Amino acid sequence: MKTIKMALTALVPKKQLLEKLMLATILILGWLTLPNILTTIEPTAALLDAGIWQLILLSLLCYVALLQMTWWLLYRFWLALGLLNLTDMVLQFKQLSSWQKLGFFWASFALLFLAGIACLAAIV
Repeated sequence: MKTIKMALTALVPKKQLLEKLMLATILILGWLTLPNILTTIEPTAALLDAGIWQLILLSLLCYVALLQMTWWLLYRFWLALGLLNLTDMVLQFKQLSSWQKLGFFWASFALLFLAGIACLAAIV
């Protein structure tokens, strides 16, 4: 009986996955229906006006997809390297002294700042 229950719980998606699927569904439905809603509200709206809103939705869709892919890749690399779970690492971070936390935050900020400068240099 326990194996059947475990198999059934394995088939049911996790709450977090279900929320992400719902968000993606809402964004895709918005992508398809927003031009029709805009032309219904404002009949003189050109196709370009509806296209701007679609571009905003497209950017949201791409952002969510990129975020999901990066988290999935990070999780896969994390497992391949045999590192601790993220919750264990957070617990270990909370056990650090304040100067170690401050050093970690400064190092993170410096790396983020340098990555931004590198992106700007790549554009120019």
